[in-house]
Amino acid sequence: MHNSKSLAIPSSTLAAILLASHAVGAAAANNHSDDRSSCNQLPSYSALRSALVAARLQMNGGFNLDMWATVVNRDGVVCAVAFTGGNRGDQWPGSRVISAQKANTANAFSLPALALSTANLYSATQPGGSLFGLQHSNPVDTDVAYRGSASDYGQNDDPMIGGKIGGVNVFGGGLALYNEKKQLIGALGVSGDSSCADHNIAWRTRHTLKLDYVPAGVSGDTTRPDNIVYDITNAPNLGIGVSASGWGHPACSAAAVAISKALPAIP
Repeated sequence: MHNSKSLAIPSSTLAAILLASHAVGAAAANNHSDDRSSCNQLPSYSALRSALVAARLQMNGGFNLDMWATVVNRDGVVCAVAFTGGNRGDQWPGSRVISAQKANTANAFSLPALALSTANLYSATQPGGSLFGLQHSNPVDTDVAYRGSASDYGQNDDPMIGGKIGGVNVFGGGLALYNEKKQLIGALGVSGDSSCADHNIAWRTRHTLKLDYVPAGVSGDTTRPDNIVYDITNAPNLGIGVSASGWGHPACSAAAVAISKALPAIP
């Protein structure tokens, strides 16, 4: 016959446990607050959404779709998430996290003296490229990406805010953010249309936010240093095109290519 006994916890021990739990919770809240306060050099939710809407309404060489945008700080912490449609379902749902992934990539692989847009990474990460495999590093933190209520996605309190999203994306739509002192302070990611249109919309959004004081890049255009590069040609008997510069991106449409060449120059 088995005898069972209830476990009695002394009140003093229980009080100690509750106090420790409160301390842990307070520390976590303070860390979250620190992450949020480190966003103070970056656009607010309202500023991001306003600039994104203005960019989306222009001709961008894509499908004229609504968009997601995410801003991260220099540590990769999400600072703001916004969309252009009337509700979260008006944009591709998958593009919310892709926009964050693009922001993380542009921040993670840009430097104070050299900006790399996500578009610049396409050719280098293909088989045989100098950065092949990069796209498989630094995976998205799904706990950050999908936590919280979906009703808050793209709002001022999007659950991704305050978390380090991670992720690497190697097509157009991610740009590093440089203030007027040419200081690298984070990055912007945009997603929701063709990758070429995403780049054009991100570029115009960054320009409106006045965070496009880019020091240098790999595009070969000093007036648009981290612009998308269209120099891929299909070599005979090869399944993948070859970029003359090594930084090329596929062309999505003739209109997108033409628009990219006329995007606002850096200050």
